Amino acid sequence: MTPSDHAPPHAADRTLSEAVHDLVTAIQPISGERQVALRAALGQILARPLRSTAPVPAHDNSAVDGYALRHADADCDRLRVVGTAAAGHPYSATLGAGDCVRIMTGAVIPAGADAVVMQERVSRAGDHITTAQWPAAGQNIRRAGEDLGAGDCILDAGRRLTPADLGIIASTGQAELTVKRPLRVAFFSTGDELRGVGEPLGPGQIHDSNRYSLYGLLMQLGIEALDLGTIEDDPDLLTAALRQGASDADAIVTSGGVSVGDTDHLPRLLAEHGEVRFRSIAMKPGRPVTVGRFGSAWYFGLPGNPVSVMTTFTQLVTPALRRLAGEPPRPARRQRVITRSALRKTPGREDFQRGQLIEAGDGQLEVVSVGHQGSGVLRSMSKADCFIVLPPQQGSVEAGEVVEVEPFTPPLRV
Repeated sequence: MTPSDHAPPHAADRTLSEAVHDLVTAIQPISGERQVALRAALGQILARPLRSTAPVPAHDNSAVDGYALRHADADCDRLRVVGTAAAGHPYSATLGAGDCVRIMTGAVIPAGADAVVMQERVSRAGDHITTAQWPAAGQNIRRAGEDLGAGDCILDAGRRLTPADLGIIASTGQAELTVKRPLRVAFFSTGDELRGVGEPLGPGQIHDSNRYSLYGLLMQLGIEALDLGTIEDDPDLLTAALRQGASDADAIVTSGGVSVGDTDHLPRLLAEHGEVRFRSIAMKPGRPVTVGRFGSAWYFGLPGNPVSVMTTFTQLVTPALRRLAGEPPRPARRQRVITRSALRKTPGREDFQRGQLIEAGDGQLEVVSVGHQGSGVLRSMSKADCFIVLPPQQGSVEAGEVVEVEPFTPPLRV
């Protein structure tokens, strides 16, 4: 059961920011590391600071195609081309007075040279060149160690590795690295009315969509997800599922069964067998949320309505799981834009309405509502690419006013 989205905030409701702060302060990251090959490290969390074993680039090299020369020869009418330098094929001699070397991008700067003139600024006749735009000393040269010096910290511990990170690690020649073991999260849905995908529906029954949304959200975080299925509203079965989740995983995420109805057993079971930290948050959708610990596992009991599940997961569970996995806390990226849609809101709770970002005629981003904002309308999340975040005391908003938006990152839709 899930209370109405129009229910007023309770005196015991925490704000979302209070709840997140409580969790990231209380949660200690998991232990455990493993060695992985560089290509297997994408999306993994770096366990230790990573340092460069050699300077990058390893040598002074040309930033352009052109001619390497000596700035001291600036008064010469023309220079003699004495050789060629290409990437991987350096010029081995030392430049003398009046000499220059044809050089390609990335090639080692020859000994004696201290500047490179771009090919487009040179006239060549046979083995001689002239230029009317003499380069300054050091111009068009990328210095050894310009990107990284030997011993420099490349990336800090706790970094979730990106494609660019793999490239910079590869540039230092390191083929393996130490990462945190993946976070393990068990998840299940509750409700006598739920049936699996592909199963026929009887009177009053619905397909379990929440487990699929949760699976996708967990996968986007690089988490090892353990699907415990759909559990009936039976205290013994629910207790068994919680015990299995606590035995096999670092955290448990459930959907449904956390409100105040007669069949909402999970808060009571958590109080009896574990620890309850809080049971509600002043946010919409998603006020009924039960958070605590069951055994050694953190527990996140989310509402049953599909949009509430996704909203509470992204806003509350995601920062908690990132902290548990070993990532440092980081605020959500938000920006202020004009809304083209009028937005209905009652003061009292922080509201996360679903919207689409669009480009206005002047190239600036604006936002439009995706329409019906009911917590059971999962299509609103499928159509949206951002939350329109309205603060607790905010009332309704007229079209043309400025609002704050939080783009889905990573995208919740492809």
